[in-house]
Amino acid sequence: MVKKKRLRLIAEMARKIRAYRELKSRPRESQRFDLDYETMKRPLTGKMLPVLAWQDVRRESRLFSLLSSIRMFGVGRLFTRKSWLEDHPEPSYWEITKVKVDYTAQNMDHGQAWGVLTYKGKKESEVKEVDKVMYHDWRLVPKYMEQQLKDFEPLPEPPVQYVPLPPLLRAMILAEHKKAFGRVLAEEPTLPLKRDTLLNKDYFNNLEQERQRTEGTAV
Repeated sequence: MVKKKRLRLIAEMARKIRAYRELKSRPRESQRFDLDYETMKRPLTGKMLPVLAWQDVRRESRLFSLLSSIRMFGVGRLFTRKSWLEDHPEPSYWEITKVKVDYTAQNMDHGQAWGVLTYKGKKESEVKEVDKVMYHDWRLVPKYMEQQLKDFEPLPEPPVQYVPLPPLLRAMILAEHKKAFGRVLAEEPTLPLKRDTLLNKDYFNNLEQERQRTEGTAV
């Protein structure tokens, strides 16, 4: 007979109290990402920002530094990043739909934001949380440019190009097809230049499991 496990109510309550105290004592984002602009160090951790980031930190703004100075905290407005403007000719921006401000932070320049991402001219369908809000490269899109960015149509993807197979691989494929179906392959086998399959570790593990399932394990 299995011995019934005795409930330790006091121990369980103590564990919940410790977890709650740890959660309450955890520093807020306004404390974690606070920055001394003279020394370029974070007071909480004492870490210094990379030297290459100093110029952007002094000239550019974080996302919530912009949101806190706009009516309705920027809901409905478009925001982009300096790195996107420099790296991609296609428009990339966030359309803010929801903002949760940390009212305990000075100037209310910390919190969470959600929106719809348009990256390289392709708009996503789901609303998700905006990442990298603490980076110092955010910019507000002027209203007179918003419709121009929204009307952008990305260029269609080029068709997939095919190249002939190497002679030995072509001969192997034709021989296997004739052995399996008893007739010669009607179309000439080609190799697509675009690879849709990600050749990672999981891909090869799945191939090995499929081979063992069909052929069996060697004795």
